[in-house]
Amino acid sequence: MAVEELHSIIKRCQILDEQDFKEEDFGLFQLAGQRCIDEGHIDQLLEIIQNEKNKVIIKIMGWNLVGPVVRCLLQNNKEDDKRKYFLMLDLLIKLCNPKELLLGLLELIEEPSGKQISQIILLLLQPLQTVIQKLRSNKAYSVGLALSTIWGQLSLLPVPYSKEQIQTDDYGLCQCCKAITEFTKPFIGEVVNDKENLPENEKLKDELLKFCFKSLKCPLLTAQFLEQSEDIENDPLRCFASEIIGFLTAIGYPFPKLMFNHGRKKRIWDYLEFEEEEDRQLADSMASLAYLVFVQGISIDQLPMVLSPSYLLQFNMGHIEVFLQRTEESVFSKGLDLLENCLLRLEDNSLLHQYLEIKSFLTVSQGLVKVMTLCPVETLRKKALAVLQLYINKLNSQGKYTLFRCLLNTSNHSGVEAFIIQNIKNQIDISLKRTHNNKWFTGPQLISLLDLVLFLPEGAETDLLQNSDRIMASLNLLRYLVIKDNENDNQTGLWTELRKIENNFLKPLHTGLNMSKAHYEAEIKNSQENSQEVQKPKDFCSVTVGGEEIPNMPPEMQFKKNPRNQHELWNLSCWYLLGKYICLKELNEVNTI
Repeated sequence: MAVEELHSIIKRCQILDEQDFKEEDFGLFQLAGQRCIDEGHIDQLLEIIQNEKNKVIIKIMGWNLVGPVVRCLLQNNKEDDKRKYFLMLDLLIKLCNPKELLLGLLELIEEPSGKQISQIILLLLQPLQTVIQKLRSNKAYSVGLALSTIWGQLSLLPVPYSKEQIQTDDYGLCQCCKAITEFTKPFIGEVVNDKENLPENEKLKDELLKFCFKSLKCPLLTAQFLEQSEDIENDPLRCFASEIIGFLTAIGYPFPKLMFNHGRKKRIWDYLEFEEEEDRQLADSMASLAYLVFVQGISIDQLPMVLSPSYLLQFNMGHIEVFLQRTEESVFSKGLDLLENCLLRLEDNSLLHQYLEIKSFLTVSQGLVKVMTLCPVETLRKKALAVLQLYINKLNSQGKYTLFRCLLNTSNHSGVEAFIIQNIKNQIDISLKRTHNNKWFTGPQLISLLDLVLFLPEGAETDLLQNSDRIMASLNLLRYLVIKDNENDNQTGLWTELRKIENNFLKPLHTGLNMSKAHYEAEIKNSQENSQEVQKPKDFCSVTVGGEEIPNMPPEMQFKKNPRNQHELWNLSCWYLLGKYICLKELNEVNTI
């Protein structure tokens, strides 16, 4: 019935010219063709499409059959049927109006979700390429529209993170990346082979440039790559990155040209539309490109060898800042890798303090602190700590001094402040061992820095537990200075500042320790009083071992056995004894307080 109905429609349309086809004819043709497919009349439908007499009808209305054919290809598992559907699709691509086909294919690509996204893209990329190549006008626009649509769908797919995920490629992203590079190559070739600088090819170049930048952001910004020691040639995401960088070079935008023009007022492209695109994604794309070149080493041989390590660090600091501002572990970990890569090129103590006048040099150090304190992954926290130490080692003395002051004022984390104080102690130790003192870690400059170290933020009411790491590091530094710096030499300037240190740090600390001690004594006394009262069974702790219940534990024992309370009391005792030791033994013996 469906075949007869389709024959009837075709017979009526065969006598019409192209301009005489009505909207009603399109609807009837699509409906009848759909029914033929649903009822399995594939052979009859193929005969109709292949009939030379129906050439005009198929050219004008055949594109309506592409959607039903594609859906059957995705759903039908019978090899014989699939072969016929592929033949039908090839005929429609060959015979139908390319403009209508283009829109129809892009609509099909936009429809699916989940794992079906990669299936439809892999199926339609080759037909889509053929259709675009048949277009006689607006090819650049069509290529841009196709690439944008495909990229929009690919950006919805999860990026594989581990080696196992890359190998299994459950969502097909890796396969799609390989397929889309093959899809793009003919259009890259058109730009490369254009000797006349035709306006249409200039537009095509810009569309390809946009696609490359989009790809650098997604999936390459979040993509994880196999270790250099592994079989990197079989890493599909790394191969995709290499292809994208190769495309940039081929169309006249080698990455040194792009990277060293990034941030300038005068761009290397002319279209306002691209300026708007750049504002939304160029920072992420350029950061991704920097990582691929400097850390992964892709096309690094294009980089001029005359560039100094300090210049490369300065150049990459903006990109590192972009990485560290992101919250995805797979992204900010790349910032750590890129910063480490740049720092390892430098000699220790060679990075001039003037670089810290550049905003990104300070914000990057603060970004490292955020990773150290907020990242849930221990390995990344440790990596951030190691990179921050490496950063400190590369700075000259004044640079270290400036960075220490900045981090002491901004970190707001006791552990980080303790880390900085330990670094200050190390620098003082180096200075005292030198023939010529380092003015930044001795004398007036050091005293100014110690003012940030040897004090309690809220005086005696400072939360000692919250600031325990910082306080212990400060006491350790003070003890070191008293022991190592002879009173007669007074290289550090400490001995003229002892009264201020006692008033601003030691006395408030002593008072705070006494307050904390009194608080815990009151807690213990309260627990003891409660234990003397009549308690209900549920008020006691009970433990069962081997099926037998051990006698209940009274409240005062509960308090004493609480590990947190024990740890707190132990810490308080350590602080008190160390404070007393410094205050009474060292300071009183020299008779300066």
